[in-house]
Amino acid sequence: MKTYNWQQPDWPHFRYDLSSLHESLLAISEKMGLISGKIAHLTENLQTEAIINFMVEEAVKTSEIEGEHISRLDVRSSIKNKLGLNQKLVSVHDKRAQGIAELMIDVRNTFKQSLTETYLFNWHLMLMSGSSNPNLSIATWRTDEEPMQIVSGHHDKWIVHFEAPPSHDVPREMKKFIRWFNETAPNQPKAIPFAPVRAAIAHLYFESIHPFEDGNGRIGRALAEKALSQGFGYPVLLSLSLAIEADKKTYYSALKAASKTNEITDWIKYFINLILNAQIEVEKQINFILRKARFFDKFEEMLNERQLKVIKRMMRAGVEGFEGGMSARKYMKITGTSKATATRDLQYLFSIKALKQIGSGRSVRYELNL
Repeated sequence: MKTYNWQQPDWPHFRYDLSSLHESLLAISEKMGLISGKIAHLTENLQTEAIINFMVEEAVKTSEIEGEHISRLDVRSSIKNKLGLNQKLVSVHDKRAQGIAELMIDVRNTFKQSLTETYLFNWHLMLMSGSSNPNLSIATWRTDEEPMQIVSGHHDKWIVHFEAPPSHDVPREMKKFIRWFNETAPNQPKAIPFAPVRAAIAHLYFESIHPFEDGNGRIGRALAEKALSQGFGYPVLLSLSLAIEADKKTYYSALKAASKTNEITDWIKYFINLILNAQIEVEKQINFILRKARFFDKFEEMLNERQLKVIKRMMRAGVEGFEGGMSARKYMKITGTSKATATRDLQYLFSIKALKQIGSGRSVRYELNL
């Protein structure tokens, strides 16, 4: 029985109907323009901060989707090291953080370049350089004769969600994929006029082949970002993985359904909504960066070194805010000061309206007043 898309006679000729999606596609284009305008009005330092924030977000979340948790601080340090933004190189021992940071930078810096086999192998090498699996084949297509399956469940009760083409077919399938990717790029013979549509197909097409032993999801999402950047003509500022991680169950459900047919209208609709959700997060992040800049303009000269350290630590939590708020106990731990000093500092920060108070009595906490 021909269960999967690559087993169908029309593979890989995807079919879809965009008649009900033009409004959403227009909304994405308008939002991209709005975001670009907001970024352009930031100072150079704030632009750099925004770009780094989203590379860090994408790196951390794309790893979390695959069940791999890496330090946000290590990723940030690795990115700043690579970009030459640290006055002194920060030591990062986690090679996974270094590898994903290198990949994030390369995705942005080389978005205009055509896709090649070497290009994908280099990405895989970056991504897998910190792998703890000594038997993993790196920077080469998978060759294992065992079926490449996506499964869940327990040892004797596996549920097979998807099975990719056999390994001996991968080189041929990837040649076709790479040719398709390049021919559908802007100004090419078979250009797909809507960047989100091409990104959706690129991600599904690549995941359906599953050409590597590991890392397919992360590289597949990087390819979607490359397709979007090529379509809009500049490196897009958003994190697809952040939007996916917010509702991972729906992502896998949509991917599973799309892997069984080459009529992919529903998949494209899902992916377009994913991009719209990611853009909402971009606006939140940019607004946070602006509020943060105004905060420091107003309060920085009023803070001593100890208070500034705590404020910066709270700022690092980003849009979601410092979990649980700042308490005297947390303040003491961060600064190494006494309870009396911590309480006095927090009351001072509240009095100048740098912090706002939540709760009262023993459960009093403080949040940034942005």
